[in-house]
Amino acid sequence: MVFLGYLLMQAVNVLEAQPGRSELTACLTIPPVLAALQYVHFAPHLARLRQRLHPWSLILQALVTFVPFALFGWHWGGMAGFLAGSFLLRLSPVLGWSLYGLTVAGVMAISATEQLRPVDIAYMGVSTALTGLVLYSMARLAMLATAIHDSRGELARMAVARERLRFARDLHDLLGYSLSSITLKNELIQRLIISNPQRACEEVTEVLVISRQALADVREVARGYRDMSLLVEAESAGSVLKAAGIRAEIEVDCTGLSSIANTILATVLREGVTNVLRHSQPRTCSITTSADPERKGFVRLEIVNDGVGQRGLVDSDSTGTGLTNLATRAAAVGGRLHSGVDSGGSFRLVVAVPADAAAVKDGLALLTEDPGAADCCPEPPAAERRSSLESRRSA
Repeated sequence: MVFLGYLLMQAVNVLEAQPGRSELTACLTIPPVLAALQYVHFAPHLARLRQRLHPWSLILQALVTFVPFALFGWHWGGMAGFLAGSFLLRLSPVLGWSLYGLTVAGVMAISATEQLRPVDIAYMGVSTALTGLVLYSMARLAMLATAIHDSRGELARMAVARERLRFARDLHDLLGYSLSSITLKNELIQRLIISNPQRACEEVTEVLVISRQALADVREVARGYRDMSLLVEAESAGSVLKAAGIRAEIEVDCTGLSSIANTILATVLREGVTNVLRHSQPRTCSITTSADPERKGFVRLEIVNDGVGQRGLVDSDSTGTGLTNLATRAAAVGGRLHSGVDSGGSFRLVVAVPADAAAVKDGLALLTEDPGAADCCPEPPAAERRSSLESRRSA
């Protein structure tokens, strides 16, 4: 519509000059040709046609613009703005702006040969420059809007991929620990059911607690929200390690932690204990938290267990998805995770995250219902806390 408005103004300027028969014929034939060329240069869906016609379509538009201007006079000069806009849109920035400037200068030079007043010559130059800029800007705006619209599908596919990654990661991190605990305790029940039926019944009660928690974890993963307590996970880890005959040394403090940092450390603790039970036969396992000596404002969680032997360093990216997921969680909030076998033959898992870590909205970090929650350890509901304490007491 903007282009047609400018084209109508050009036709009015020509008709106002009372053209002769040849000029009137040119007025009826040249504007449709110019409109077709302009459409080819500006239409987003005609890219292949432009490639085949380039640069001949621009050369033809230059001839259609300047030949009538030179033959019939200054009132044909309004069409030069269309050519200036095409140069800016279809050529490289250096060449496009150079030809844009030459077009404006050419209009002013031809107008000067018509013995126009200086103000009229300046008007022709400014009008050509503004027309070219307006048409170029309108075309670029339409192209950008089309590109943004086309990118919506890609953004939707990326969002689906991130959600699949989150679900797979959380399902592994949450259910891996629970299923390992249930398997371990069932093996213990199998050994106790004849020799110590009372103890076996107590272990069955705790298996029920873990099963219910696993079901709650699955529901929370499906909802996309997950807050975990480092203290509660430390208590649960102590119970599971004790049931496996492993001496646990636990010193955990989550004072001053944001809910995000607390959840990440609790997730690392859960996965770390799962790896202890799956991949080693330790006698002792220590779980400690402290301020990171290397970076101020960071809190450090360290899990150390013996019984792994001298296997060299273990890369977090080569031991399955568990440690890789944990490293991704820590990195998403600016933290880091290291793991390996030290000189004493003990496996050491160390993670450090900012104490005031906040939620990251790119799908890599954990999401919580309240990213700005108070910096404290979230307490479980009263009923859950009571059943959890009862199960620890029975263990």
